[in-house]
This record gives sequence, C-alpha cells and structure tokens, in this order.
Amino acid sequence: MRKLALLMAGWLTGLTGRGTAPASPAVVGTDPYTLARQRMVAEQLVGPGRDITNVHVLAVMGKVPRHEFVPERLRADAYADQPLPIGQGQTISQPYIVAFMTEQLEPKPTDRVLEIGTGSGYQAAVLAELVAEVYTIEIIQDLAARAAADLKRLGYTNVHVRAGDGYQGWAEAAPFDSIIVTCAPERVPQPLIDQLKEGGRIIIPIGPAWNQELVLLRKRGGKVEQHAVLPVSFVPMTGEGKGNPKAGRSLKSE
Repeated sequence: MRKLALLMAGWLTGLTGRGTAPASPAVVGTDPYTLARQRMVAEQLVGPGRDITNVHVLAVMGKVPRHEFVPERLRADAYADQPLPIGQGQTISQPYIVAFMTEQLEPKPTDRVLEIGTGSGYQAAVLAELVAEVYTIEIIQDLAARAAADLKRLGYTNVHVRAGDGYQGWAEAAPFDSIIVTCAPERVPQPLIDQLKEGGRIIIPIGPAWNQELVLLRKRGGKVEQHAVLPVSFVPMTGEGKGNPKAGRSLKSE
C-alpha cells in the first residue's frame, strides 16, 4: 500500500520531467494509452513480485509513451509485460527492466548519462525526463536514424544520438555521471570505465546469451566495485566488443 501511495503522489504532483525535456505526449491532450500505462506501472513495477520504489522513476514510466517507440502493428502490446521486436533483430526491453535499470543509476536532475544501445529510443526518453542530458549510441544505422527522428518528434531535445560502435563510448562528451548498456558484451568495455566520473555508476548485462547477469559497477577512489543484481537476457553487443576475449575488463560477479 505504501508503494501505491507513493506512486499516486507522483502522479498527483504532475511530474513533467526533472531534466530539460518538455512535457511528452503522455501528459498533453488526449492519450488513449494513459490507462494502459498506469496499469503497467501499478501491476508490473510495484505489483506483487516487483520492487520499483523510486517515485520519480515510477512517475516517468507512467508518462513516457512507450507505444510511440514500437512498430505500429505492435502498439496494442506496447504496455505488455514483455520485450517486443523493433526490427533488425533487436528488441525494446520489458518495461520492468527499463525501470529497474533506470532506478539502479539513481538518476539526478543534473546528471549527464551515456547509453550504449539506443534501440528504439525508449530508454533514452525515460532517462531524458530525469536527467540533464543523455548521450546515446546505436550501432545499427537505420535504428539510430529512426530513434533520433522519434525522439525529436516527441520533443526530447536533451537527447544526443550517434550511429556507431558503442564499445568506445563517447570520449568527447565524457566524463559521465552514469552509463547504461542495453546490449550484452562478455566483458565490460574499458573505455566505458574510463569515461565514468568518480562516484559514478554503470549498469550493464554481462555474459553469453544463455548465462547473463545484470551487473552494477561503482567507481570509487579510481577503482571499480561491482556486484550482480539480476539475471537477464539481452541481445549481444556487436562491433568491437563482440567475441573478443581481449576487449574490455572481465569482472566476476559477487
């Protein structure tokens, strides 16, 4: 009951984003998906067996129009408790995973966040409502172009999209307060660790498709501490980090 009370408090305060993004279509005009989105939050994020408690994350998940980031033929399933295909062999993550990874970053309004694996652009939109700037990289050119167009159309002016290999990060925009990776390498790319601020966090799936763990890394005193937080299944990282045993840093989950 306390979780639901916090959730309702977030909705009632009319949270319209703590970053620089304008109000999204979820709170402008008539949105036929509003009830589906609120049901998604109540049942999939704070319902039985679910554990999202950050009221800002909950409010944003109840606002960002996920249906705008999935193929039109799948919009009826946009708020279902599952990932959905977006083309090119890629998927948009299950809403719970998006909320969970976002919460693990402990986003703040002044943060600058790097995302590796733009995909549909939905995760970037969620982050854009919570932080100052989002830098996001997608290795598949067509997906990067589509995500950039959708984010622009929806008014997310604080998201910067780049088509390219995310293994090397975005050096000229570094350092970042946090980094989120939505594709799974077998090792943590060293450039991402190097581009993380002192005190920053990285949330990243690690391992082969049949044995992945979502790992949270914290940078303290120039050293990286890490622990596994959730078993997951993500599409593999491609590009420089794919199947290269010498690429990146190998971390054993605790």
